[in-house]
Amino acid sequence: MRIVLVGPPGAGKGTQAALLAERLSIPHISTGDLFRANIRQGTDLGRQVESILREGGLVPDEITLAMAVERMALPDAENGFLLDGFPRNIAQAKALDDVLGEAGQRLDAVLDLEVPEDEVVKRIAGRRTCRNDSSHTFHVAYKQPRREGVCDVCGGELYQREDDREETVRHRLAVYHEETEPIIDYFREQGLVATIPALAPVDEVTGRALAALSERAA
Repeated sequence: MRIVLVGPPGAGKGTQAALLAERLSIPHISTGDLFRANIRQGTDLGRQVESILREGGLVPDEITLAMAVERMALPDAENGFLLDGFPRNIAQAKALDDVLGEAGQRLDAVLDLEVPEDEVVKRIAGRRTCRNDSSHTFHVAYKQPRREGVCDVCGGELYQREDDREETVRHRLAVYHEETEPIIDYFREQGLVATIPALAPVDEVTGRALAALSERAA
């Protein structure tokens, strides 16, 4: 299946994308992961992307599209993929349709993860990240460390990333409503959208998404 996962920041797209991709045996293609890889490597692209993401903005369409198309062309995506973080606006959505159409393919489904805005702010602004290892993450409400401000795993200092601050989160949400949310209606006109209530335990949300995909495949 060829699937697009959409939803506001903090809706759990990364978590659900990884779980769904594993269950469906298709690659999880995250433009965010591709961006972060360039940032870690210190490439020119990475430096450009880092400054944009820090302010909660969107990476230029031509950069995002080129990266996504290159990844979708790899052999492991021949029988399907799950896109997370792309497309982010109408222009990218139309470009994706064009690319797939040229290859004689089309999307099978667009899963829209629905989460109240106040919950999004609470989820993101409450995150704390380890300075030693960014994969060590905690939350002031949902996953508190044993010692305040100290990573349980390695003892590193926990801090709030710039892009997790409430004012940045609010800006990211405004960008999402203006730029990304319209693609839901664009794909709904094609009969592709399934809205998934995502204010629930992770496994419950995954079950709802798989059920929606099964209905579409029936």
